[in-house]
Amino acid sequence: MADATHAAADGGVATILASADGRDFLLRNSADKVKISSIKASTVALYFSASWCPPCRRFTPKLIEAYNELVSQGKSFEVVFVSGDSDQDAFNAYFAKMPWLAVPFSDSEALAKLNERYKVMGIPHLVILDAKSGEIYTEDGVELVHEYGTEAYPFTTERINELKEQEKAAKDNQTIHSLFGTPTRDYLITNKGDKVPISDLEGKYVGLCFVVNGYGPVVQFTSVLAKIYEKLKAVGEKFEVVMVSLDGDEESFNESFADMPWLAIPQGDKMCEKLARYFELSGLPMLVLIGPDGKTLNDDIADIIDEHGPDAWEAFPFSAEKLEILAEKAKAKAESQTLESLLVTGDLDFVLGKDGAKVPVSELVGKTVLLYFSAKWCPPCRAFLPKLVNEYNKIKEKHNDFEIVFISSDREQSSYDEFFSGMPWLALPLGDERKQQLSKIFKITGIPSLVAIGPDGKTVTKDAKTPLVAHGADAFPFTEEKLQELEKEKEKKINDMAKGWPEKLKHDLHDHELVLTRCTTYGCDGCDEMGDSWSYRCKECDFDLHPKCALEEKGDVEMGEENAEAAPAGYVCEGDVCRKV
Repeated sequence: MADATHAAADGGVATILASADGRDFLLRNSADKVKISSIKASTVALYFSASWCPPCRRFTPKLIEAYNELVSQGKSFEVVFVSGDSDQDAFNAYFAKMPWLAVPFSDSEALAKLNERYKVMGIPHLVILDAKSGEIYTEDGVELVHEYGTEAYPFTTERINELKEQEKAAKDNQTIHSLFGTPTRDYLITNKGDKVPISDLEGKYVGLCFVVNGYGPVVQFTSVLAKIYEKLKAVGEKFEVVMVSLDGDEESFNESFADMPWLAIPQGDKMCEKLARYFELSGLPMLVLIGPDGKTLNDDIADIIDEHGPDAWEAFPFSAEKLEILAEKAKAKAESQTLESLLVTGDLDFVLGKDGAKVPVSELVGKTVLLYFSAKWCPPCRAFLPKLVNEYNKIKEKHNDFEIVFISSDREQSSYDEFFSGMPWLALPLGDERKQQLSKIFKITGIPSLVAIGPDGKTVTKDAKTPLVAHGADAFPFTEEKLQELEKEKEKKINDMAKGWPEKLKHDLHDHELVLTRCTTYGCDGCDEMGDSWSYRCKECDFDLHPKCALEEKGDVEMGEENAEAAPAGYVCEGDVCRKV
């Protein structure tokens, strides 16, 4: 909340919104002029926004909904659009959707002064004022509309504190009815549209599952949760799940709910957003566990299910004691891990060869196997593949007891086929159910990833990519002992590399003396390429030169150097990895 003392109160909004050249009106989207003095609202919100801004375009419909609801309730409230658009046409098109007033786009001086007055550093930005005094109620209007909607009116500090007290009291006195019901709705629905009384949930454990249609991590999570749900139902446990949809349209809601065996809060019900705020939703998937008394037992058990998969049902109702037992079972399972326990599920006891032939997993037993998680759509994966193919061929020349299995995250068979065609190794079929389980076992959060499995079927390392990039085929068989040996050899080579180089030198590209410095990766300020191991550095100026650049006048210098390797929804590609959001 902003301190009201820093708000100018000279004449209230009449003075704040008028211009120095005498403009005393605002506009409606019909182009009608409205005298500022005629504004009767006691609370006025200044909405800094622009059509080119995606977050603004997402927030504007929510503000329109809140505005219309407050007006229909007879609340004394007005909004004034302060545009950040780049031209009149963009302003007109954006303003045409808004039911409130606006500062004329032509009055660029007034727009600039309002931005300066309220120190607007980003949009959307909603400053809410006392219309009479000009006092700032809050500069956090966007957050308050998101969190509380119309309940935040008139957006004063007192009102927000009151809402927070109500939320605290609601948590202290939480019941299954206060969580899921409203004054006008005492039921939940099935995916067939049947109404189920909330009272049917009394005395049960209830999982509150937040859902967004089509979001990969949620789709994968709910498919596992469905198996747990059915298992708990089969053994007679009193357990129910309630879907809390965060989708904004009925089609998305119906699509995500269609295959779910549990209940849901009806689409568009404001209780969904309220629950997201109530449980401080910060990421998906999220599953809140409610006890038989209606109190919250665990704010989020999604990680437990992610870690243990369908076996997580054995820890129900997820008490500390049950989780400890499950962890011990998981540890024992890991210790007894074999290649077949990883790659064989029911009738799926094979991988694919280059000609599409089924290769029995039993033929891989006793070999060092790399599980290669990758996808054609991933730029870092495409950049890494030639390196991996080259090192694979080098290893195979010396070691026949070695293989790679491609585990694809592609969506289309054509993409899978094209990418796999450039690989000389084996693969799981596209969409194979083993891919999801392997991703969970090895906690794959980004691609490309390489997991090394030893001849005994035990995990050698969950990150074979790093040593393979650093040492190439010499990293085989990726054991800790081998990597330590390579690191010692590398360290010796690095130290030998610098023998004969001056400890300090001067260079025409920099005024200060440069000192030979041991380092990791850096960008050379001479050739703009990446370097590692050694740099001629000025720490004061954060200036680096490759030794070959620093010493070029004295003859070429050989040195080790590596260049940095140059999505669908739910992934972000950064540097040499594409990660799940």
